[in-house]
Amino acid sequence: MKISISGTPGSGKTTVAKELAKRLDLDYHSIGTLLRELAKERGMDINEISKAALETKEIDNLLDEKQKEYAKEDNFIMDSRLGFHFIPDSVKIFIDCDSEVAAKRIFGDDRKTSNETYASFDEVKEKIRFRLDTEKERYLKYYGIDYTSPDNFDLMIDSSQLSVKEIVENIASFLKKEEYI
Repeated sequence: MKISISGTPGSGKTTVAKELAKRLDLDYHSIGTLLRELAKERGMDINEISKAALETKEIDNLLDEKQKEYAKEDNFIMDSRLGFHFIPDSVKIFIDCDSEVAAKRIFGDDRKTSNETYASFDEVKEKIRFRLDTEKERYLKYYGIDYTSPDNFDLMIDSSQLSVKEIVENIASFLKKEEYI
C-alpha cells in the first residue's frame, strides 16, 4: 500500500500521516522534513527556502529525486505536497484547513527544530499565505499542476473542526470502504 498525503500548511497533514502510519504499520516519509533540513543546512527557514526555490529548480530537483526513490518502495505513507504526482499509484489524500485555524495551529506549535519562529499571529498568517502562493506558483511553473485541485485526489478532508484522531478515523474508514485495507 502506498498513501500520499498532501495539504495546506497548518492542516495537520504531517501529524495525521505519522499517526496513520503507526495505525496501519506502514513506513513514514516526509518531504517537508527534508525541505526543512535543506533550509537549516543553508541557514534559512521554510519561507526563505520556498522563495529561493522559485529562483532555482535545484531545490525541487533534490526533493523530486527523493520522492522518485520512495515511489519504488511499497507499504508507506508519504507526507508531501506533490506525492500524488510522483507516486501515481498511491491512494491520494488532501487535507485542507481554514487559514485562521491553520495560523493558530502553527503559532501554537513548537517548531524550533526547523528554524521557524514567528513574532505574532499576523506574521504566521502572512507567511502561510506566502507559502501557499509561492508553492502554487512554483508547481505551476515547474510541473504544470495545481496541487490543491480536487481532481488530483481520491479523498479530500477539511481538518478545520476535526481532531487528529477524527481525521485518521475518516481516512481509515475510506480505505476500508474502498477496499484498500
